[in-house]
Amino acid sequence: MFLVVGLGNPGEQYVRNRHNVGFQCLSYLAQRHGLAFNEKQHRARLATGVIRGQRVVLAKPFTYMNDSGLAVAALVRWYKLDPATHLLVIYDDLDLPFGTIRLRPGGSAGGQRGVQSIIQHLGTQQFPRLRVGIGRPPAGWDAKDYVLSNWTRAEEAALPELYARVADAVETVLGEGLAAAMNRFNVAPRDELRPPANEPSC
Repeated sequence: MFLVVGLGNPGEQYVRNRHNVGFQCLSYLAQRHGLAFNEKQHRARLATGVIRGQRVVLAKPFTYMNDSGLAVAALVRWYKLDPATHLLVIYDDLDLPFGTIRLRPGGSAGGQRGVQSIIQHLGTQQFPRLRVGIGRPPAGWDAKDYVLSNWTRAEEAALPELYARVADAVETVLGEGLAAAMNRFNVAPRDELRPPANEPSC
């Protein structure tokens, strides 16, 4: 059993926010494999099935981002999982350019409140994560306002390819392991995933 968690905020007003890219990527992955988020457990919406021969639980915590650890820790305990080997968390990262993804086996939260909550409630930093770059805010923007704003039109056009690459990376983790996925996907994105700078949000 493998737990794949996407981070975000519940509610229609947040659906297209940059901060919800974890939810968005998980929805794409579930749709690709014909899975539906029709279960609720431990403050999360769940989709269960098999991906690359691995039984999986896809989870979207509905605790709001800053309390994501409440749901994640409860699910890890319920399924009796070792977070270092059977948990993968997908979330947005301001410090990566839009379109860049990075896999890593553990480490600090890097200022991401949802990951900070997970570390706090698991009691460990050692769990794999997949960071999805959303880029830095334009000059004059507050970081909080930026992450809670919607994608630009140019970003929207590039999202299907980004979601597909994230799904490919998750599938590789499940089928071949984290090291193989890191070797394959921790590379710079192609130029077409980089939207024009300073375009206003949708």
